[in-house]
Amino acid sequence: MLPIAMITGALTHKWVSHLSFLTPYLLFVMLLLTFCKISFKDIRFHPAHAWLLLIQLAGSIGLYYIILSFDPVIAQGAMLCILIPTATAAAVITGMLGGNVGFLTTYVLFCNVAVAIAAPVYFSLTGMHKELTFIQSVWYICQKVFPILIFPLFVAIALRYWIPKIHKTLLSIPQLAFYLWVAALTIVTGNTVNFMINQHNPDYRTETGLLIVSLILCCLQFMTGRRIGRHYGDPVSSGQGLGQKNTILGIWMAQTYLHPLTAIAPAGYILWQNIINSWQLYKKGKKRND
Repeated sequence: MLPIAMITGALTHKWVSHLSFLTPYLLFVMLLLTFCKISFKDIRFHPAHAWLLLIQLAGSIGLYYIILSFDPVIAQGAMLCILIPTATAAAVITGMLGGNVGFLTTYVLFCNVAVAIAAPVYFSLTGMHKELTFIQSVWYICQKVFPILIFPLFVAIALRYWIPKIHKTLLSIPQLAFYLWVAALTIVTGNTVNFMINQHNPDYRTETGLLIVSLILCCLQFMTGRRIGRHYGDPVSSGQGLGQKNTILGIWMAQTYLHPLTAIAPAGYILWQNIINSWQLYKKGKKRND
């Protein structure tokens, strides 16, 4: 479905791009479905969570300032590739690879909350809303980011304890999240392609740089996460937690708060992380068969 969704979005970009207003609503529902699966009494903070969060929060803004003098757009793309929270589907891959699903699910919750707090500040530092003061810019972005990343958590808690019938109904249709993901991926791909085609002065150097940076950072985050996890006896969970990103959220953030061309970085990340996941699953299956 990954190539089908992306190809469909690219081929129908003229029409699909008009549906971009649906993306935040799709993201909200996908996160709601994820948080509904979490049993909050089973949440346990692990020391590895702290290291992964530190890399996401400090590494993203640090790398932005390192690259800023070379190319501001590539710097934004690099920041986004590290800052994006863990994908909601990462728990599934973690389970297939033999990792700790509880560890990963808990980290999805922690990093979404952390990114919801950090993203408005980081995006304001990039100076994209120059007509606003720093505080005004942070507040403006908070009003957009918080409802998508934090409100689904509150709604999930409310449904679990106050409207359990709806909560059970949502859990009974796990395929819903998959179809929403396909729809969101199609829309954000179409929106990205539409912007690239309609550029007045296309900058292929920057576009190529964004793809290369996303590849390097994807590989580094999987390897760094696994190295941290190996220290605690679970390389798979930490590797997926740091390496597998909610790239649809990243593309939406780029198109909404950063230079629109920055969306190429998380779009490329989609391809790289799925290649890595496929390779890991292949190795796991081959080892099982042997």
